[in-house]
Amino acid sequence: MRSILPVVAAALLLLLPTETLRSVAALPAHVAGKFEEISACREGPEGQYYIFDRRAHAVFSLPPSRDAVKEVIRIGGEAGRILRPTAFDVADDGTFVVADAPGSRGRVQVFFPTGDPIGGFGLPGRETPVVVLDGLVLSGLASLAYTGRSVLISQPFSGALVVEYALDGKIVRSIGQLRRTGHEGDPDVHLALNAGLIVSETAGGFYYIFVAGVPVFRRYDAAGTLLFERHIEGIELDDYVRSIPTAWPRRRTGDGAELPLVRPAVRAAAADRNGNLWISLGVPYTYVYDSNGDKRRTVQFRAAGIVAPNGLSFTSSGRILVTPGCYTFPTSNSQLPTPD
Repeated sequence: MRSILPVVAAALLLLLPTETLRSVAALPAHVAGKFEEISACREGPEGQYYIFDRRAHAVFSLPPSRDAVKEVIRIGGEAGRILRPTAFDVADDGTFVVADAPGSRGRVQVFFPTGDPIGGFGLPGRETPVVVLDGLVLSGLASLAYTGRSVLISQPFSGALVVEYALDGKIVRSIGQLRRTGHEGDPDVHLALNAGLIVSETAGGFYYIFVAGVPVFRRYDAAGTLLFERHIEGIELDDYVRSIPTAWPRRRTGDGAELPLVRPAVRAAAADRNGNLWISLGVPYTYVYDSNGDKRRTVQFRAAGIVAPNGLSFTSSGRILVTPGCYTFPTSNSQLPTPD
């Protein structure tokens, strides 16, 4: 009897209803209207907010009241500015990084909370998007995590899933073996199916979520050791899994190269302070896994309507910041619906 209990428990979890979380705060209309495309929204250590506007090639800061906007990083290809930005992340000390690609050359820059530059480094080769959904780059230089001491970047073309860089650009280590895809004979497809999102967690390690192909995530500890691998499963993903092709159409890039058009299963991910992993899918549902990799919840976010997150982060009070829109949500319906 005991041996079947875990199986029964897993089956019951699949039957749990989807929870709807409703927004408890949003940007004032006169503030929200100043942004072209909110690609990331993060809370800083002093309660301020950072808005990464990918389309405007800019980063903005807001006070805790969210009633004013200050542009701290402006468009430009020179050092201290950003051009064709792809990713953004904030460390606990308020410093932040922006990845961009002036001249299609990957670059990572580090900034003080004020927007003053600390430094940065370039990356070898030309930056080419690997997985794109609705114009949103989900992999390549768009997938990084900033610890305050180093930057973790998804770089499967290097032979490892993740490369960790010191802030001077020196490689600290490479982490994670590529997964088998059955497409090793087509390097472009093989690498696209190994592209992933990197999510730091409080224990010092990180999650790696494969964004396309068979939906899977892995958890690594601070030493870079693989702790476990789990499949991402649910009825919301059944259509995606059934339609995974055996061959991918190609698309032509601006420099004349042809790359496979790979449809992603995952749009965004983040970990809360308890190590729970929140994974937002290509369809507007979010799965929540505990620190052991067991699925616990299925969630939908509702603001003016159902929100399909392309960015997730957590505030110091444990609320969720969701883009597009930079809405604030409770993590459960038991939280008091008061804004941060």
